[in-house]
Amino acid sequence: MDTKTELGRAVHAWRASVDSRPSSEVTLDALYDQRIELLLAGRPGLAHATLQLVSAGIARRLQANLAAKRELWQLTPLTHRRRFRTGSALPPAALLGYYRAAERRFGVRWNVLAAVNFVESAFNKLRNNSATGAQGPMQFMPATWRAYGLGGNVHDPHDAILGAANYLRANGAPGDNRRALVHYNPSTLYVDAVLRYAREIRSDRRAFYEYYARQVFVRTPSGLRRITGPGR
Repeated sequence: MDTKTELGRAVHAWRASVDSRPSSEVTLDALYDQRIELLLAGRPGLAHATLQLVSAGIARRLQANLAAKRELWQLTPLTHRRRFRTGSALPPAALLGYYRAAERRFGVRWNVLAAVNFVESAFNKLRNNSATGAQGPMQFMPATWRAYGLGGNVHDPHDAILGAANYLRANGAPGDNRRALVHYNPSTLYVDAVLRYAREIRSDRRAFYEYYARQVFVRTPSGLRRITGPGR
């Protein structure tokens, strides 16, 4: 797929530059790529046909992303919310530094923390509380945050990432990430999706930057709605 090839080139150039934010080329290529994946996730027949036409490497990555998206869609009901709170993610280098610091302190692998951060809030681009009251970039329930948040601010990315590592470690990570993630969200769909993204991030660092550059889409009764990115 030309879009994925172009996105890979743009991400490589962005990582090699001194800019902390994605270039306009990365942002647009990531949006095109994301729109294609969202279309394929909703149309399994078209996805199957498409996978036969691309290289083995792209097919494997695409399959992982489509499976994770479908799992999260099954888990998350359509939203009737009209207003959404959004904001900018911290620069990738800052987030990577927080994941690494949390890994050193608690032993939880940085890519697992990054995957949770991506699934829960798109790296803090989506800032609404959940329907059940979970808060912050790592989406903690208030009682859980009081127990594992280390006295920090649940809305601060640094504190939230450390709190998540503390909570996952207390529940089995890194020895049993699946068990730990079930405590984070008691759904095999959630666990499978997070671990798929974590494996992609671990196997190719570009995946982290590609996920970082993606926008937030919400599923509404009238269809998908993009709430971040160009023109938003």
